[in-house]
Amino acid sequence: MSVRRVARIAGAALASALLLTASAGAQTAGAPAKPGAARAAKGAASRGAPAVADPVATYGPRFASLCAACHGANGRGNMPGTPVLAGQHGFYAITQLFLFREGRRSNEAMTAVAKTMTDDDMRGFAAVIDTLPAVPAPPQPTAPDPARMAKGRELAVQHKCAFCHGDDLSGGQQVPRIGGQSEEYMRENLRGFKSGKRPGYTQAMGSAVSQVPVEDLDTLAWYAARVPVAAGAAASAPTAKR
Repeated sequence: MSVRRVARIAGAALASALLLTASAGAQTAGAPAKPGAARAAKGAASRGAPAVADPVATYGPRFASLCAACHGANGRGNMPGTPVLAGQHGFYAITQLFLFREGRRSNEAMTAVAKTMTDDDMRGFAAVIDTLPAVPAPPQPTAPDPARMAKGRELAVQHKCAFCHGDDLSGGQQVPRIGGQSEEYMRENLRGFKSGKRPGYTQAMGSAVSQVPVEDLDTLAWYAARVPVAAGAAASAPTAKR
């Protein structure tokens, strides 16, 4: 089975478990990405309130008050080390919130926030993120170096980045949008996947970058941050052919 298929199946299973209506008798969908993940999601569901009828209307103001200070009101903040959420996929967002809440991803600020979230909260915030249109990066003083862009594109094809994330790196569902992502954030996380510091919900990313030289990872981060992003592209729009 291909790495891409493993990532899609495991990611879908985990996110589907979280997206189910919160109730004590809710059944999780598919096998969990890690042992106990579905059980944890199901157990947490019994602690949550009934599912919110309009999560975007309910959680939009909460996103503005809780998340926008770091991530920006439109999902593209300028705080160093903070990921761009504009154009990101709700299916991916809810999985990451779950990993933060369960202590499987480590970030002091995000863990503190996620620890307070019920399953409904995670669904609500993920629904808001899913509506945020993609926002191009601020204009740079000079145009990207064409030779380095070509090298980045070559590496993205060589190391299967485009295969999973799409030709325009826009991702889809549980595969994140990395086109237009913060270069600093991308560089840190690519290095983290390589070293094992950044865990994934599958082994796909660790396997993909394990043999990639660090300098090539840095080029990929530079390239991904500069891939043209169509302003207003919806997170849930169909992804590019892979």
